[in-house]
Amino acid sequence: MTTTFFLVRHAAHGHLDRTLCGRMPGIRLGEEGRAQARALAARLKSERLDAVYASPLERAQETGEPIAAAAGVPMRVLPALNEIDFGAWSGCSFEELHADPRWTLWNTARHVTRPPGGETILEAQARAVGALEELRASHGEARIALVSHADLIKLVLAFALGLAPDALGRFEVSPASISAVVLGEWGAKVESINERVSA
Repeated sequence: MTTTFFLVRHAAHGHLDRTLCGRMPGIRLGEEGRAQARALAARLKSERLDAVYASPLERAQETGEPIAAAAGVPMRVLPALNEIDFGAWSGCSFEELHADPRWTLWNTARHVTRPPGGETILEAQARAVGALEELRASHGEARIALVSHADLIKLVLAFALGLAPDALGRFEVSPASISAVVLGEWGAKVESINERVSA
C-alpha cells in the first residue's frame, strides 16, 4: 500500500524574491498567482486526488482552493504544512538580511543554526515528514495534494532522497510547481521534482 503526495508550492505573490515573508499574515496571490493556481488545478485534475491539504497561510490556501474544487474534494488546512518559522526575520527584505551575519550562518549551516526566535530546519523537517506519515496512516492508498512552501517541500524531498538539510540549495522548487513523493511501509521515494505549470 502506497500513498502518493503531490507537493505543491503556492503560486506567485508580489513579495517574491524581495521579502522573507515567513509566516506574515495577509500575503495573498496576485493576478499572476491566481492564474497559476487555476493552471495547477487543471493539471492536477487528471490525478484524481482523494484529498487536498494546505498550509494555514493565505497564499497557500488561495492556491489550494481551486485544486480542491477541480478535484471535487474539500480543502483542509493542515498546520504542519506551515512555512518555516523564521522568527524575527519574517517580513525583512533580503537586502536587510544580507547585512546580518546570522543570516549568512543560517545559509551556510542550517542544520546547526536557528533563526532568531524561530525554529530549526530539523524541527521543520520533523513536523513535515511526520505529517506525511500521519496522512499515509489515515488515508492509506490515496493520492493527496499538499500545498505548502518552498523550503518545507525541499525538506520533504531531502528526506526522501537521503540528503542532509544543507543540500536544499542544490535543487529548485519554483512557485506553482509540483513535486511528487510516494510513501509506503518500505520508506519513501521521489517521483518528480519541480514540475512547472504554465498559466
